Amino acid sequence: MTRGGREKDRDDPERKCIATGESQPKAGLIRFCLGPDGQIVPDVLGKLPGRGLYVSADRAALDKVAKKNLFSRAARQPVKVPEGLADLVETLVLQRTIEMLSMARKAGDAVTGYEKVKDWLVKGTAATLIQASDGSERGKTKLHAPEGEKGFIGCLSAGEIGLAFGRERAIHAALAAGGLRSRVVEEAAKLAGLRGQAGGDDGGETAMKDTKNA
Repeated sequence: MTRGGREKDRDDPERKCIATGESQPKAGLIRFCLGPDGQIVPDVLGKLPGRGLYVSADRAALDKVAKKNLFSRAARQPVKVPEGLADLVETLVLQRTIEMLSMARKAGDAVTGYEKVKDWLVKGTAATLIQASDGSERGKTKLHAPEGEKGFIGCLSAGEIGLAFGRERAIHAALAAGGLRSRVVEEAAKLAGLRGQAGGDDGGETAMKDTKNA
């Protein structure tokens, strides 16, 4: 598994992390590039021009490259690193995760609310269960995540899930299979790594009981 909490995919292009020296799929890395003023810029969309510098979606790795200024070594030129780099990247990835989840909702590929989520799980419509990190553990164990490495997301707070669904808070949500699901899972895996939860969004320590017994 990558440091960003994502299993390696043989079809996913690999890049080397400048903090660890390890090669891994691009989906588990944060891309950076140099701005016109020589300042390092996080490119969470992977679309900015210029040569990319890659760092694992992991807070320790980001702190290391900032502290030791490994960007300058990799770029072979002086580089300015913004203050609070890891926090900045986490904020950007969080925004991207919420945006992707909101898009899934608008496309009819995501629902929230205990009863709706439970119904999707029982019918097999749900491919991924999302539960708030700050939700009641007792309440969360009443729902059982689908099997598989992409079956569970638990790095978002209730307020953050709520933002994607246009409400103040949401504890439970579910994603149907499809392209948007993969993108939400991918961004959430990065966020989990940045929040020190790598490996925790893979299916299920917080979702233990079967929905049929809820």
